[in-house]
Amino acid sequence: MKLAAYPAFTATAFQSRLAYRNQVWSGVFGELVFMFARIAIWTSVFSTVASSSVDGVTLPQMITYALLAGPVLYWDYSRLLRDIGTAVKSGDIAVYLLKPLLYPAYMLASHIGNFLFDLLTVTVPVAIIIAFTVGLVPPASLFHGFAFLAFWFLSFAMLFLLTAILGLAAFWLMTADSLDWFFNSIMTLLAGGIVPLWFFPGWLAAIAGNLPFAWVSYYPAAIYIGQLDPAQVLTAFVVGLLWFAVLLGFLLWIWARARHRLIVQGG
Repeated sequence: MKLAAYPAFTATAFQSRLAYRNQVWSGVFGELVFMFARIAIWTSVFSTVASSSVDGVTLPQMITYALLAGPVLYWDYSRLLRDIGTAVKSGDIAVYLLKPLLYPAYMLASHIGNFLFDLLTVTVPVAIIIAFTVGLVPPASLFHGFAFLAFWFLSFAMLFLLTAILGLAAFWLMTADSLDWFFNSIMTLLAGGIVPLWFFPGWLAAIAGNLPFAWVSYYPAAIYIGQLDPAQVLTAFVVGLLWFAVLLGFLLWIWARARHRLIVQGG
């Protein structure tokens, strides 16, 4: 299938989400509750210290980090896990083998549509509300702003690859139900979405900072608020590209193995 056909899957996924517009309100409300809870926690933490900053980070910067590392950079990867798991368990995955398309590329195109829908209907409204009610800081510099955008794309690609690789494990486990909890636990600890890596013990920060999970939340958000200098940003980007290449190669390999192991259940 020609590459030009894949954008149609993105448009279809976006349009299908429009049929459930009422879920937007619950999504916005849920993210606001989540964000204001985190803001309250960090406000309490900063109120216990004598200075206006902790490890060189001010409260407004920490609130901005929390927004970026949470609603902005995180997308509904659980939906991708469920989609792959359901397709494997029901046997619908076999249909994609009959079509002239690459299944991982199809899933990527579809979930770009889901990401764009959530971005426009949930993330942007939440960011606007937080900006007007609490306040957010701009990028540390023009360089950091553009670097954040580059890392945002890398973040999406990294989270997709990690999720797709884990989802394809359903070919061997025949279910993806337990994988969501497992992956969410790893992301919560190692991605820096809840607690930035600079608050970790030195040995744990060194390990987590070199694992691909850190490129999902920590590096993009930390770069935005200026926690990394230009040399560190460029180094992190190069290492991130290397991780991207490794994960992409592993995804294509595991998909090739999964095709040969395809077992249709149900239906």
